Amino acid sequence: MPSIGFRLNGVETEVDADPDRSLLDILRGPLHMTGPHFGCGANECGACNVIVGNHAVAACDTPLWSVADKDITTIEGLGSAERPHPLQRAFIAEQALQCGYCVSGILMSAAALLRRNPSPTGEDVKGALDRNLCRCGSHNRMVRAVLRAAAEMAAPQ
Repeated sequence: MPSIGFRLNGVETEVDADPDRSLLDILRGPLHMTGPHFGCGANECGACNVIVGNHAVAACDTPLWSVADKDITTIEGLGSAERPHPLQRAFIAEQALQCGYCVSGILMSAAALLRRNPSPTGEDVKGALDRNLCRCGSHNRMVRAVLRAAAEMAAPQ
């Protein structure tokens, strides 16, 4: 098996695996990242979204070879219980999550948006979250949460 290296949540990581294996399989398997969830397996639901570079991608249909030497962020690298990311705080404050299955992918889509556009409009947020499916009906609260996080991140410290 070839060895493929990348930075996972800021840590240099190397795995020996079939380069055509999905990034999701590698993250959830040997790397023990349980945040990205398997949803559809066809890049249709967003439950497995992670950030590669500055863009949210579906890990379920991203081959391992395509992330060689790249920066990957999963929900585990976004924040922690002790130091939550502003998005995580905002989602809690706005009660923008219910069952939790889709939320890690939605947070990663939102974080990628805020990396590229720190002052999004409501329409920008809706566009960024458009490929994420949630059956709980929290969409409006999610949009408010992302806008709240953007405002917090823009405020002087």
